[in-house]
Amino acid sequence: MKRAILSCAGLDRPEGALAREVALLGAEATGSEIICPVLLNRSPARYRKELSENALIVIDGCATRCASKLAAQTQAKIERKVLVYNDMKTSALPIEPSLRLGPNGLALAQAIADRLIKDMNSQSAEAEPVVSWDAPAEFLTVTHDKFEFRIPAADYLFNENDCWVRTVNRAARIGISDYMQQRLTDIGFFTPPETGAEVEQFGELGSVESAKAIFEIISPVSGTVTAVNRAVVDNPGLVNSDPYGAGWLVQVKLESLEQDQELLLDGAAYSKTVKRKAAEP
Repeated sequence: MKRAILSCAGLDRPEGALAREVALLGAEATGSEIICPVLLNRSPARYRKELSENALIVIDGCATRCASKLAAQTQAKIERKVLVYNDMKTSALPIEPSLRLGPNGLALAQAIADRLIKDMNSQSAEAEPVVSWDAPAEFLTVTHDKFEFRIPAADYLFNENDCWVRTVNRAARIGISDYMQQRLTDIGFFTPPETGAEVEQFGELGSVESAKAIFEIISPVSGTVTAVNRAVVDNPGLVNSDPYGAGWLVQVKLESLEQDQELLLDGAAYSKTVKRKAAEP
């Protein structure tokens, strides 16, 4: 499998230098092409062919995830994402506070790269891409009276039924919005669909229940159910505490995303819907 590597360009922070070094080590060991983030941002057509033919490895330096955000603007097939900041936090050796990597930084870069290279080499061309589900980093906020409703600024699409979908390659995770979980208050039950069930766009994908109401999950997309979040089955309160992350509900294999997304709302458009609904008596 051919690959390209898109790395953070944050040269003003040690995390950026670490991400760049990991990218170079990975590219040298696997023959992958390096994608320049500045050129990709200014002239995306320059890399259209490379991104259409190669799986993309995304390497972020810090939690801002600039490389991931840039990749999301393309039609690239993202194989995996690496956030080196997580390795910095758990490293036994402190990283030197310098824009040039010292011995500890170089050692950590090599360790991260070795793990990445091993994963890349062990993945066959027929294998399904490894999907990374990062939590949203930026939110839009709708305020009504004493309530605040958060909506991810990117990567999430919504239907008018207050359900969201996030897609990576042909996989999609589905859940309910922060607005709806606050409307329902304490969620006590999650009744999931059967794994393997086929669902049409706006078909039912189980339900969640609180003391106030039973809320049917209306699928934003069509596809086949590949997984349900057993953690939410055991602890439905995760939907209240983390509706866009740990509180996801169902995962599906997509069938016709291009057609489905024509009837969905991005974060900015859904914010207007939430503002309207929150103001209704």
